[in-house]
Amino acid sequence: MDPLETAKIKLIMELRHQGITDAVVLKAIENTPREEFLPAALRMQAYDNQPLPIGCDQTISQPYIVAFMTQHLKLDRSMVVLEIGTGSGYQAAVLSRLCRRVYTIERHRPLMREAQARFQAQGLHNITTRVGDGYKGWPEAAPFDRIVVTAAAPEPPEALIAQLAVGGFMLIPVGPQWQGQQIQRITRTETGIETEDLLPVRFVPMLPGVERAAGNNGTGDGG
Repeated sequence: MDPLETAKIKLIMELRHQGITDAVVLKAIENTPREEFLPAALRMQAYDNQPLPIGCDQTISQPYIVAFMTQHLKLDRSMVVLEIGTGSGYQAAVLSRLCRRVYTIERHRPLMREAQARFQAQGLHNITTRVGDGYKGWPEAAPFDRIVVTAAAPEPPEALIAQLAVGGFMLIPVGPQWQGQQIQRITRTETGIETEDLLPVRFVPMLPGVERAAGNNGTGDGG
């Protein structure tokens, strides 16, 4: 068997042991070739359960974190999702197999160009992309059933909460960089918001604006 296929099977088993039990989520991860979202030199590490560098001082997220956030999004084929932090495009590719449409924003133009090429090569036509400021979201495409943020904010951005449909929710790492963060589920209700802590994590910071110079930190653990 192909070594990458063997490694993929091992990863799926590991994710099951870590509590990823949704068969649809596991199938989406199995069907998304993580090696295609990495630099060529790292292809053989594609199914290691760890983050890996993708350029612009960003990383492709650990498969467990991708699986955890995807499982907790509780998606169905009718939903429209906003992702903040496209990175390599891997998280968006997984999501695209589970919902109607993904809107994804990245502040690093080189990363977005590479992600767009991957989406096209894999025939993922329900992903819409934008280079922009994740803090502002995508108001003209709102409301969103779900929002997923792959970078840590000191507090949930009000603009993103406002772009949630009533009854929809956002998953976002919240907390200071020096202390680590919690992935929070923030649900928009008829009367306000409800917040629930899900998992302690450590993500790169969510920064405003669009990155003009290569090599600086930016929005997104990498997706």
